[in-house]
Amino acid sequence: MERITISLDPELLADLDRHMDRRRYTNRSEAIRDILRDRLATERLTGDDAAPCTACVTYVYNHRERSLAGRLVETQHSHHDLPKATLHIHLSADACLEATVLEGPAGEVRRLADHLIAQPGVRHGHVHVVPAPNDKKP
Repeated sequence: MERITISLDPELLADLDRHMDRRRYTNRSEAIRDILRDRLATERLTGDDAAPCTACVTYVYNHRERSLAGRLVETQHSHHDLPKATLHIHLSADACLEATVLEGPAGEVRRLADHLIAQPGVRHGHVHVVPAPNDKKP
């Protein structure tokens, strides 16, 4: 690991320290590494629809909404190569939460996630996209 020195103005340093406290980092180096990794991953995935990624799509929906559960399943089946697993949780008599892990090209993953979240009756949808692990050697 390389050692570097950076200069921060007092306000930015205070923000970093508050971030560290909220996230329970034990040192500034690890906090800065995570911030940098997150920023670079976001830029990579935003600029390249073909970049391999893994995503978790979470959404809450009303299972009593007419044919919604069937539409959600059909949407996933029509992109059968992207979904890897789905967790289904009953939150109440009417509400369900699903968390679906997707894997594939960033553009396709985002389009499928957006399509799931945009279904009428789906509420509180969110997608978290990260670069696919780069440990597959040729």
